[in-house]
Amino acid sequence: MGDQVLVLGSGGREHVLAWKIAQSQHVGQVLVAPGNAGTTGGKISNTDVPKAFPDLAQWCLDNKIDMVVVGPEAPLADGVADTLAAKGVPCFGPSAKAAQIEASKAFSKAFMDRHHIPTARWRQFTDAESACDFINSADFPALVVKASGLAAGKGVIVAGSKADACAAVKDILEDHQFGAAGDVVVVEELLVGQECSCLAFSDGKTIACMLPAQDHKRLLENDEGPNTGGMGAYCPTPQVDEATLKKIQTDILQKTIDGMNKDGTPYIGVLYAGIMLTKDGPKVLEFNCRFGDPEAQVLLPLLKSDLYATIMECVNGDLQSAMPQFHTDRAAVAIVMASGGYPGSYKKGMEITGIDKWENNEDKIVFHAGTATKDGKVVTSGGRVLGVTAIASSLSSALAEAKKGAEVVTFPGAVFRRDIGKRAIDYLENKRPGLSYAQCGVDIDAGNQLVQAIKPLAASTARQGCTAELGGFGGMFDVRAAGYTDPILVSGTDGVGTKLKIAQAYGKHDTVGEDLVAMCVNDILAHGAEPLYFLDYFACGKLDVGVARDVVKGVAQGCKLAGCALLGGETAEMPGMYAPGDYDLAGFAVGAAERGTQMPRVDAIKPSDVVVGVASSGVHSNGFSLVRRVVDAAGLTFQSSSPFSSKQSIGEALLMPTKIYAKTLLPVIRSGNVRAFAHITGGGLVENIPRVLPDSVGVKLDANRWTIPPVFGWVAGQGGVAEAEMAKTFNCGVGAVLIVERRKEEAVLEEVRKAGETAWVIGSCVESSQGQARVTIDNLTAALRAVQPTLKRTTQDGTANKKMKLVNGQAHRTKVGVLISGTGTNLQALIDHSTDPKNSSAAEIVLVISNIPGVKGLERAEKAGIPTKVISHKGYKKREEFDRKVHEALMEAGVEMICLAGFMRILSGWFVQQWTGSLLNIHPSLLPSFKGMNAHKLALEAGVRVSGCTVHFVVEEVDAGAIVAQEAVPVKTGDTVESLQERVKIAEHKCYPRAMELVARRLVAIDSQGKLVRSDRE
Repeated sequence: MGDQVLVLGSGGREHVLAWKIAQSQHVGQVLVAPGNAGTTGGKISNTDVPKAFPDLAQWCLDNKIDMVVVGPEAPLADGVADTLAAKGVPCFGPSAKAAQIEASKAFSKAFMDRHHIPTARWRQFTDAESACDFINSADFPALVVKASGLAAGKGVIVAGSKADACAAVKDILEDHQFGAAGDVVVVEELLVGQECSCLAFSDGKTIACMLPAQDHKRLLENDEGPNTGGMGAYCPTPQVDEATLKKIQTDILQKTIDGMNKDGTPYIGVLYAGIMLTKDGPKVLEFNCRFGDPEAQVLLPLLKSDLYATIMECVNGDLQSAMPQFHTDRAAVAIVMASGGYPGSYKKGMEITGIDKWENNEDKIVFHAGTATKDGKVVTSGGRVLGVTAIASSLSSALAEAKKGAEVVTFPGAVFRRDIGKRAIDYLENKRPGLSYAQCGVDIDAGNQLVQAIKPLAASTARQGCTAELGGFGGMFDVRAAGYTDPILVSGTDGVGTKLKIAQAYGKHDTVGEDLVAMCVNDILAHGAEPLYFLDYFACGKLDVGVARDVVKGVAQGCKLAGCALLGGETAEMPGMYAPGDYDLAGFAVGAAERGTQMPRVDAIKPSDVVVGVASSGVHSNGFSLVRRVVDAAGLTFQSSSPFSSKQSIGEALLMPTKIYAKTLLPVIRSGNVRAFAHITGGGLVENIPRVLPDSVGVKLDANRWTIPPVFGWVAGQGGVAEAEMAKTFNCGVGAVLIVERRKEEAVLEEVRKAGETAWVIGSCVESSQGQARVTIDNLTAALRAVQPTLKRTTQDGTANKKMKLVNGQAHRTKVGVLISGTGTNLQALIDHSTDPKNSSAAEIVLVISNIPGVKGLERAEKAGIPTKVISHKGYKKREEFDRKVHEALMEAGVEMICLAGFMRILSGWFVQQWTGSLLNIHPSLLPSFKGMNAHKLALEAGVRVSGCTVHFVVEEVDAGAIVAQEAVPVKTGDTVESLQERVKIAEHKCYPRAMELVARRLVAIDSQGKLVRSDRE
């Protein structure tokens, strides 16, 4: 017997949800409450459920419901998902806080502003006079008036004039047209363009986008008549090209889920973005917290994978294991048939006929909305009655078939549109006037916008010799004004390589420009040249002004760090040359050195000279084809938590910009103490150092004499990369090398360090003859192994897990911080375990923090000789401010892992994200049952025979993290909350130390998706 699923709702959306869920092999029965005349038959049946959410939750437990899928927005906004989750009933749909994204237009707009999500300009009002003043004075067409609350999809008025907009405001605020939903009005800019609906599944972290669809809100053809809940939809929308869809995914949908996480309200369910495709790019019209209706009637018939599997993994927090798959060679059109008089008053009880005549194969489906059964007949019971849906190989064929269905299926007074999808069909048939350069893929206006956007960036790099003004045919530089009398000009050109692929995949573009400058100016520094000016080249298939601006912002920042001017550049938009979202970069630097001061001074270099290494910031900009292969082979993504850089994602860590040495090292190079400077770029240590040496000289290095960043250890270990390959591919922690006369190395080191760089003596020059290796490196393999932060792990079923978060398997004791608020009985259990020599514990408690002074737990810690700290939450207005202070104290103590032991504060999303995978809590129930407060009371009320405790990793959703350990406790006849609590507490004192030990020894961890992984050594 498969799962029992409850779908809440009664419309066409709920019919298509039930229809699609019932197709899953995992599902035995789908109950729809209250349902309609169509939600019966096969696995599907209607049912009545209690309206009060606590009673509904109990009904679900009594009826063994495995999953609740919420159709409409109102119950989500009222907190049905929260109530169900608190009772341990899985629910697909966001929490009440997260559902505000739809329930409050004012909240939604403020959220978008806060997280830089593109949307229309707006203001909110509670009095009509102020709103009308704004409408009449705004410097943009403020013609869209919205009731801030839920108004059944009808609370948006797009006015034709300022007078009409003011009238709409008065209808809502003064005449209470939408009741309490209109207590606040949002007035916003009228955006111009085509609309589309872009929906995505979310597990709180990851998104999976559906095909773009388009709804038709107006009642009548040619988009005339009043607004409705939707008169039809089609899918996919050819107007949304691949690049635009990618932008919507990254800049809107993923950004929204990330923003929800940052705000401490993880979003689980379906996120619906109503999008306007403007000339400035896609912008959000509105968000909905559920499937669209009628969009669901065209999206789900095109879903070829198991909807229920995707829903389950969203709720479980592992969407990546059940990503949805859609038919991309088919199209769907749904025509809504409405009652005569809709959206005003209409008659009910009209008999519906013809469904069985038309619905004769799987590509022709009638989804019921406002229907009921009466005397064995199907009759109308609402405004929108049916969704006649057809699937075909093309939009035009699907529309033709759906129109036939709307003629066959009928009832008295039926109203429907015959032009659903016509805009898309016209688009596909190329019924557009005159071919333009823009239609061929080159947007001159976008190029002009970019120039205007980057002019101030270039101007900020001005220096002696030029003004760095863009817009002319060329740039001029006065070398004499820069202080040179007899200059030799030195030039260099380079790119960033496949590091760009990481920036593009990760969606972060503001650092690769800095890399571009670094690669060029570090090269000319090898000739003793001061960088004077820089030119860039940006090439793409489709110009995204925002992305290009971010890249140039990085170039300007790099120029400032190098002390050179951004004098000009070229932006090349070349349709067909690059894939959507891809771009390439090249740079060109010119510098100067006074005649006779050029480097390297090859003739002066001797075998006795010393090699000084200057630290890199990481991988810099070479070897990324290999790095990307290692990441892929490990089953990781650039969004995954970094196994080699604490508190960062892989993408963020790898995009650390290349060090620019021009300002810091140029004075040292020109001091006379340095004979050569080598930039460790492509070719690594073994190929770059010889470029500045005479043929008779080589170098001998010792890898134990410098600090190798863990990223290189990880690449070598995870990828199985040989020592020789590492040395000729990467800088291995040394971004530049100085060849220094012996006895002057200390003076050079002092100068370099004073300039802010980290440097070491890493070797010496030696005699070299033909056929010998010019560069030898001792101890490199051992040094790389010493910083390898990898530990092979397997999943609970013993299979290799390719999506795991790899963590360091070092032998030293893991430093633990414990947060408390009270007596600290669990703290005492942790102390006893970690200090008992018989346990040889890998955990060392180094700090105990309490938010309340004078509690017993502090006394326990002090008695054990453990440092304590009191940080009262009362002095902080915001939760995150307090959490940041706690975080600061933990970091100062070198804490690597946190145990919460009766800490009575809700941690902010920010704090949880900082310590993901290193933060444990104990809960007094066998999770996932009885989450949240009053667990013992809930267990007794549910009549369970076994309770207990659970230690789990902390995630932003309460008590939802991966389980580390559990201890069962029988529930006895006559147990009270107090008696059960005492016995569970004894179990906690066994379970928590065991779990702490597992994590401290790195025997269990969580992967990038939050799933538990276990070491082979466990």
